Amino acid sequence: MTKFSDLALDPRVLQAVSEAGYETPTPIQAEAIPHALQGRDVLGIAQTGTGKTASFTLPMITLLGQGRARARMPRSLVLAPTRELAAQVAENFDVYAKHTKLTKALLIGGVAFGEQDKLIDRGVDVLIATPGRLLDHFERGKLLLTGVQIMVVDEADRMLDMGFIPDIERIFMLTPPKRQTMFYSATMAPEIERITKTFLKDPAKIEVARQATASLTITQSLIEVKPVRKDRSFGDKRAVLRALIRAEGEACTNAIIFCNRKMDVDVVAKSLKSHGFNAAPIHGDLEQSMRMKTLDAFRDGSLHLLVASDVAARGLDIPAVSHVFNFDVPSHPEDYVHRIGRTGRAGRLGKAFTISVPSDEKYLKAIESLIKTEIPRGSLPEGFEPDTREGKPDRPREERKGRERGGRGRDRGRPVKAHDESAPMEPLVATPKPEVAEEPLREAPREERREERRDDRREPRSAERTDRGGERRRDDRAERPDRGERREPREERRDDRRDYRRDRDLGPAVIGMGDHVPDFILRSFALKPAKTEELEEATGTEG
Repeated sequence: MTKFSDLALDPRVLQAVSEAGYETPTPIQAEAIPHALQGRDVLGIAQTGTGKTASFTLPMITLLGQGRARARMPRSLVLAPTRELAAQVAENFDVYAKHTKLTKALLIGGVAFGEQDKLIDRGVDVLIATPGRLLDHFERGKLLLTGVQIMVVDEADRMLDMGFIPDIERIFMLTPPKRQTMFYSATMAPEIERITKTFLKDPAKIEVARQATASLTITQSLIEVKPVRKDRSFGDKRAVLRALIRAEGEACTNAIIFCNRKMDVDVVAKSLKSHGFNAAPIHGDLEQSMRMKTLDAFRDGSLHLLVASDVAARGLDIPAVSHVFNFDVPSHPEDYVHRIGRTGRAGRLGKAFTISVPSDEKYLKAIESLIKTEIPRGSLPEGFEPDTREGKPDRPREERKGRERGGRGRDRGRPVKAHDESAPMEPLVATPKPEVAEEPLREAPREERREERRDDRREPRSAERTDRGGERRRDDRAERPDRGERREPREERRDDRRDYRRDRDLGPAVIGMGDHVPDFILRSFALKPAKTEELEEATGTEG
């Protein structure tokens, strides 16, 4: 059996490995480390929890033992998809390089740029970063990648899921072509395979297990929930989760509970805490300090249940996780393998429970097709009681945006009286409208109306106004009846207009000019024939 002492590693590295309690390498470590020490590119395909981090960290420390880093020019680069995984790689580097003088820097979001700039300015041998923060430093002119000798891409398939592939390609173009590249992934999607063919040169391909297979140390179980109503599924799944945790008892020393959405992570964690469980959420929307604090509490045992999104499904090195609960069936079948891979690590036994509802059938078929086996069906745990209440539905994912979230509803803040369904319904009777005696409309005198208009600071309307021709005419609006009376039909008003022109002998109306036409437009301008003498005098001719 191969041992670490047989792998030609630096004696200082072997001493650190021995102090960490490791003697025998895992299959991927035993196969990848010799090729990496020879300077070859490495393409590693292995499931989560097989020791991929040490397979590139140990040879990297050995190869970088000679040489010195320059300011703003790291000698090696490790790219990780999440902050937690990058921080974990940094922790492994501290463990294995503690007897060397190599320096490192960790570039992740949620940390001030100033502290990171100071580390880069002094020069680092190993730079561990997430793609986004690395490019931020590069665009600010604080980092050069022309001195990179070794480049590692960890969890490449997760990079693909998170949309980092364009950033990875750009970073590859910024590094020198003569470099050693180590590329690790749990699965080989077509996009990942394209990148490896483009940027890796004759890599040593190492595949220690069939792609997307579950570890044999994990006992899987599928709990199918069939709610009475579709809108009760979220509440029934929470009840099943609580019953499963109670049924496992002391065997469940700690557990990770996976949800598909960040909103569900918060709801499930809050529900567990309200029922007396020691639980806390972790997802991408939390502050980095809070995420690290939660992970540290889970590692040291002060936190029992970690409710997480898929940000915690990849690469987190928590070897002593006894149980994994899939509160939601993952929509991507590869995520199922990574989730349950959080338990049963380093030869330990683990259990993975998945809670499903009828709408998850298509996702289950995709998962079973990927892992080439059927997930064993389990029975509902003791103590589970489905919700059979009628009336108010269980609040699913969105937690209902109404009054509970302080919406601007009409009944916001008002107490709602509970309705007794056993009481008989009273018939609805239309209440008669009280009759009010109508008073006849009385037109106020003109003087009173003028006083009212003055009080309103309005000028009194003159009974006369000037038309376009300069003539003053009477304004009929001053003598209109009260506006409260119903207006006459349009046809009657049109007849009155015709009578108005006939009574005043105004002749036919001119189209487009209204009822009042200036006199000069109606005059005739016909020319009279001039006399012959006047024409001769005007033209200066005779006869």
